[in-house]
Amino acid sequence: MNLSLAGSVLVVTGATQGVGRAVALEAATNGADAILLTGRDAGRGAAVAAEVEAHGTKAHFTAADFAEPGASDAVADAALAHFGRIDALVNAAGLTDRGSMISATPALWDKLHAVNARTPFFLMQRAIADMRAREKPGAIVNILSINVHGGATDLTVYSASKAALALITKNAAHAHRFDRIRINGINMGWADTPAERVMHGDTLGKGPGWLAEQAAQQPFGRLLSPEDVARLAIFLLSPASEPMTGALIDQEQSVVGPRD
Repeated sequence: MNLSLAGSVLVVTGATQGVGRAVALEAATNGADAILLTGRDAGRGAAVAAEVEAHGTKAHFTAADFAEPGASDAVADAALAHFGRIDALVNAAGLTDRGSMISATPALWDKLHAVNARTPFFLMQRAIADMRAREKPGAIVNILSINVHGGATDLTVYSASKAALALITKNAAHAHRFDRIRINGINMGWADTPAERVMHGDTLGKGPGWLAEQAAQQPFGRLLSPEDVARLAIFLLSPASEPMTGALIDQEQSVVGPRD
């Protein structure tokens, strides 16, 4: 199975922690030539860049806030300026702020759709434009959510934003299949990420014991890890998954549909 990313230049968003960081490190382990990392925290970004470079892969970090309209251009411009091209893109950045049908505000709607759908869309647009201009194949993986199937009731707005990106994934895959640009998505289930620890332990006030309690209720005795998601993402980026495109893969411990 050929999981090698040798010679590839990747852009990985949300790369300062969690799934984005895990994807960057897994890509470096599998021979990526260079990785443009982006996130909001420059200190953490520099640390991840150093981790990537320890594997022999070139790295550059560009700070970007995906809530801002110009974020996609800033990231794409940095990748082209530093590495000359974009061969692959992983949209791992995302916000999981709570908002139900009753509690959601217009401000929350706009923020989550900006970060989870708008900026990934326009970053995909720039990456695809570069691939097509060079008449080269490429690969894009969007980190979605198992909530695209309906969503928890307190995640109405988040689920809608990820569902929008899921539709974009399939639409773009269809539009660019003859360009040999493969575009797939991962419907990620509940994962133990730094952001999720803050959300449940602090923001939602569940305290430090929430993770062990929830892990014990899972079929495999744990939540998903960022590394679980990263391995699947690398498979989808690599020649091993060719010619698959337009796939939305549920990466979760429960089967969507049945109920106990």
